[in-house]
Amino acid sequence: MKLISLSAEHTMEIGARIGSFLQKGDVIALEGTLAAGKTTLTRGIARALAIDEPVTSPTFTLISEYYGKLPLYHMDVYRLDSIDEFLDLGVEDMLYGDGICIIEWSEKISETLPDSTITISISIPDTTDQRVITIKNWPYGDIE
Repeated sequence: MKLISLSAEHTMEIGARIGSFLQKGDVIALEGTLAAGKTTLTRGIARALAIDEPVTSPTFTLISEYYGKLPLYHMDVYRLDSIDEFLDLGVEDMLYGDGICIIEWSEKISETLPDSTITISISIPDTTDQRVITIKNWPYGDIE
């Protein structure tokens, strides 16, 4: 499924639509270049989960936890050098727990993720305001 976002606010709206479908145990693998909109999409998902605190990129903290309708574990593995470093964070409880996991730069650790992982790729076409959001392994039908 492909969606076109026209702005950062539109990306958040798409994230909120995605978030409205998510259920406990869902894992989202986010892919995209720097400034593609991965954290912006996550903010929209957090909005749908009734998370009131600001969602920021966990680049330096590696994992941020938020609580709303369901726990949201927002991970950024950009700075990790290996899969072992990822597993050493104790992520198994989050990946197979009662919350939702969103992992930025997930391509670095993709082989450790569950088969049911939803992959969302964000790319920037020639127009810098637009984003192409491609969703794979989406189990919930049409989100439009």
